[in-house]
Amino acid sequence: MLSRIEVWFRWARRSLSRSHWLARLLQLPVSTGSGVRPGLLMLQIDGLSQPELQRALDRGEMPFLRRLLKKEHYTLHAHYSGLPATTPAVQAELFYGVKTAVPAFSYCDHCSGSVVKMLQPDTAAQVEDRLTKMSDEALLKDGSAYSNIYTGGAAESHFCASALGWGPALRSANPLVLLVLIITNLYSVLRIIGLFFLELGLALGDFFRGLIKGHDFFSELKFVPTRVAISIVLRELCVIGGKIDLSRGMPVVHINFLGYDEQSHRRGPSSLFAHWTLKGIDDSIARLWRAANRAQWRRYEVWIYSDHGQAKVKPYHQLRGYSLEQAVEQSFARLHAQPVSPSVRKADSIQTQRVRLLGGNKVQRLFAVRGGPANAGQDRVTEAAIQVAALGPVGHIYFPAPLTEQDYHFVATELVVEHKVPLVLRLEAPDLLRATTDDGDFYLPHDSARIFGAEHPFLDSLSDDLLRLCQHADAGDLVVMGWRNGVTAQSFADENGAHAGATPEETNGFALLPADTLLVSGNNSYLRPRDLYHAALHYLGRSPQQQAPSRSARPAEQTDTLRVMTYNVHSCIGLDGKVDVERVARVIAQANPDVVALQELDVGRDRSLGLDQAQLIARYLEMEFHFHPAMHMEEERYGDAILTHLPLRLVKAGPLPGLADRPKLEPRGAIWAAVQFNGQEVQIINTHLGLQPRERLAQIDCLLGKDWLGHADCRGPVVLCGDLNAQPNSQVCRRITAQLQDSQTLLAQHRPAGTFPSRFAALRIDHIFVSQAVAVTAVDIPSSQLAKVASDHLPLLVQLRIPHDAASMTD
Repeated sequence: MLSRIEVWFRWARRSLSRSHWLARLLQLPVSTGSGVRPGLLMLQIDGLSQPELQRALDRGEMPFLRRLLKKEHYTLHAHYSGLPATTPAVQAELFYGVKTAVPAFSYCDHCSGSVVKMLQPDTAAQVEDRLTKMSDEALLKDGSAYSNIYTGGAAESHFCASALGWGPALRSANPLVLLVLIITNLYSVLRIIGLFFLELGLALGDFFRGLIKGHDFFSELKFVPTRVAISIVLRELCVIGGKIDLSRGMPVVHINFLGYDEQSHRRGPSSLFAHWTLKGIDDSIARLWRAANRAQWRRYEVWIYSDHGQAKVKPYHQLRGYSLEQAVEQSFARLHAQPVSPSVRKADSIQTQRVRLLGGNKVQRLFAVRGGPANAGQDRVTEAAIQVAALGPVGHIYFPAPLTEQDYHFVATELVVEHKVPLVLRLEAPDLLRATTDDGDFYLPHDSARIFGAEHPFLDSLSDDLLRLCQHADAGDLVVMGWRNGVTAQSFADENGAHAGATPEETNGFALLPADTLLVSGNNSYLRPRDLYHAALHYLGRSPQQQAPSRSARPAEQTDTLRVMTYNVHSCIGLDGKVDVERVARVIAQANPDVVALQELDVGRDRSLGLDQAQLIARYLEMEFHFHPAMHMEEERYGDAILTHLPLRLVKAGPLPGLADRPKLEPRGAIWAAVQFNGQEVQIINTHLGLQPRERLAQIDCLLGKDWLGHADCRGPVVLCGDLNAQPNSQVCRRITAQLQDSQTLLAQHRPAGTFPSRFAALRIDHIFVSQAVAVTAVDIPSSQLAKVASDHLPLLVQLRIPHDAASMTD
């Protein structure tokens, strides 16, 4: 009954959903088919390092992400960005599996001879075209992309560098439809207006604060509208579009939130203004997460990650009193009697460039980007000029003609000794980099620890990535970096927060993923974008078998405790009416039990699509299992199972007595298996008792008798578990506790809690009882949103300490 009410409520909510009706009004295609097909929502928080995320969580600035960690069984992973630590490089590796696709955010394109920036539509499109040819599979194929550098192969892209503004569906929409869009999203529109004025007030305050500190007037003034546009308007438009796409059943949706990175560049990664934007991003993630969980056409996972971090930096020109270009000019002048002037351009800030993602001719003219093939006439320099591309802490120097290695070394030494550039790299051989510092020359990869510090969290990967960076076809003859171990981090652009370089802060992103997500990261303790690429393809069912990650590949944890779960899975029919075996398996996997006792499993039944649910769940968990059908009707079976990754021996499985005067009652049974743990056998009995009081008493008396718990072989550590359909104060439970202990009452700090119904778990009818010598060290009732929908019961998990008793050892 409760399940039917939930199904009806979900249907009514979907039918009245604004996103559902907007998709129909805009005549957008809707995915149809099974509602248990996998879908993936990927949310990128641009520029947020793991340390800054942890600071925001501790301060309460991101309460929803904290809830995911505390309640929804998410795990926080370190995510190494690779080098350069920029969005174009990270998204290329994430969307296409290609490392170091670009040498920096700004560089000299060897084909056009012009300095380009990755926010230029032509440049982004050209790079993505190369990536498409280099990759076997684009991650966002058939999906949608918002606010990215690349489309990632998406069928629909919005506000991306290679596809500015809304996608074609909205650009060509009837004005009346757009009016309906505004009216139906009136709350969101009012929210945008309210946040707009709030953000505008903060931006103006920031503007005057910048002027007091002596910042450029026009630069500060231009930052006011860009801050509001990126932090509020673009974010809200992406959320509205993302919710529509989720209601349509798009297979993969990727949204990039730019607000934090925008503020960090300007004021620093730890600034109040940067952390202020995290509150709005957290709320946006919460709204999208709820939309994903209500989606009709797919079973969505939500992955949250950052592409890289940011480091607090000092602008090079403020430290030295002149620019990097001038330093290059002076160094080259020492080499030649007739100096060659460098190509000197005042770089646009990233902030004023990103607002162009919103599209519109007026926006493009107001915030024009200089450079690139489209402006080759103004940015192509003479053949006698040096080109310097340095929009951040990584810069590339291009000489008009090849120099001797001695001359390259001379210029590099001048830059680090006379002009205090922290580090200059030169590729001396295909697998050898010379690293010039004011302490002398070093060579990578051999001297990585001396350059970047032995404590760098990603030291084992830095040298390989730097080699790839310097080997890139568009890399400079010399590569300059604004940091090495022991010096203040610097940027060659006018900013207080920066990324692209190799500092621990810049390279230290994060990935917040469901605990059961299958990942392969080699021998590293961290992930990189390519790992997420393969994991996402695997989840979507698009990964080649040889690249598929495996749970058995994970290192086994050594422990002296046994985690036992009991779970009534309701034939894997969720409260949304969907038969979804994998969803149930994921609930179990996220709790990470050693032994699982399942009730109400279907095998070959028409109502559950004829699936062998016991086998499918065991396969997902990579466990062995024994199934006992309490009810057998022709080819259809229904009953209970015990699953474990430990050595398993079936002892007994059989029926339990019913009532002679009620022959039509549902048959009940029990299954008994012995599990090897730390050199001894633990006896596990799993059962599902009847609904009638007299029936349950007869069944529990049978279980307590000589054929089950009273049997001579049922000795040593014993666990009795299952759905008893009986409350703790019932006669059934009182008879059990005369011999065994109720696990939920053995911890002083734990208050016994119910497991049924899953939405409002008020009844404690699922139990785990243990023998007297067994200690309970933890009790948990997973109550994530996934668990509340997967079945009408919640699982019960206990952690047991099994005594090392020689008398209970098996022969």
